[in-house]
Amino acid sequence: MTNKKILWICLGIILAGIAITTLIFSTEPEAKTEGATVETAMLVDVTEVKEGTFEPVIVATGTVQPVEDVLLSPLVSGQIIRRDPAFTPGGFVKKNEVLLQIDPSDYRNTLDLRKSELMQSQTTLDTEMGRQQIASQDLQLIVDDSLFGSNPLSEEERQLVLRKPQLSAVKATIEASKASMKQAQLNLERTTIRAPFDAHILTQNVTTGSQVSQGDNLGRIVGTDYYWVNATVPVSKLQWLKFPQDNSEKGSPVRIENSTTWPKGTFRQGYLDRQIGALDGQTRLARVLVRVEDPLAQNDTIQNKPKLIIGSFVEVFINASPIKNVVRLNKDHIRSSETVWVMKDDKLEIRQVDISLTDDEYAYISSGLENGDKVVTTDLSTVSNGIGLRTEGSSTPETTE
Repeated sequence: MTNKKILWICLGIILAGIAITTLIFSTEPEAKTEGATVETAMLVDVTEVKEGTFEPVIVATGTVQPVEDVLLSPLVSGQIIRRDPAFTPGGFVKKNEVLLQIDPSDYRNTLDLRKSELMQSQTTLDTEMGRQQIASQDLQLIVDDSLFGSNPLSEEERQLVLRKPQLSAVKATIEASKASMKQAQLNLERTTIRAPFDAHILTQNVTTGSQVSQGDNLGRIVGTDYYWVNATVPVSKLQWLKFPQDNSEKGSPVRIENSTTWPKGTFRQGYLDRQIGALDGQTRLARVLVRVEDPLAQNDTIQNKPKLIIGSFVEVFINASPIKNVVRLNKDHIRSSETVWVMKDDKLEIRQVDISLTDDEYAYISSGLENGDKVVTTDLSTVSNGIGLRTEGSSTPETTE
């Protein structure tokens, strides 16, 4: 075979190969854009947000403490001759109820003595008044017997003749006797120790027969009208809390719970009473006082409510003032740097938002979200603006050429 024939055969093979290749590529199925879109769009869950007015609930912890807390001390000394049975730890007493009686015998005798001294002083005054009348008559005789009919005595001499200094001394003695009698009467009254307010007895340190002196600790009592819960909240949240301006007002409502002690769903109701004008030394949080009326549940209307125990830790849920024209979003859906993931036109948008307030569950957003926006609630490993998103049950996007 000549070289020329071999060359034509090779050329024919090459051309046949080109033709077969062209035929294969022209008849291959074309890939659709629809399939590619479904494979790259991420499946997410979304929640549709709504704008409105909401009342945040600020959660804090606090300690129960009494408002009226008194260590009873006697103002006079003596022996205890009677103790009221209610004056025992755990007992309840009413205002002005007698708790202890100190032996009043010595103080009653002292009072009788001071009364006698006052009567003697008053008798001396009556005697001095009679002497003054005589002195006045004597002074008139002196004036009548004088050569020119005028008073020959100086003003100082005239006061001495009329016994003015003696009268002043007697009056001073009477005032001193009255003061002594009042003091004796006061000491006698102080032998009876009464409850200064409706109280709960916490400790009792003396009983019948005990000898007491001024300043001794007889026991500790606390008022039962209301307790305080001393709670701490961030300073930035104070602007949303309402405190009463006077005794006729009530502050923000507060729900008090004790999850470690009280049955589930049990709570007590209170109100913000006042703000303490100093930060907590360790946490640097603001301190507020929550007022709880009838903390020991003595009234019939709340007998089934739990009793507050002094010193116990409780959770407080404070109803803050309403916030208008904001979007409320679960704070778990707030991303880093105060951003939110929004699904718009099946694409991801990373939006910066302004948060007015956060409570224990929600963030309240003043700008960055609009009514009806769909916020992505699914956590994604990789995010960027414009990536494709889809939700469960959504239609497959159409193929794009």
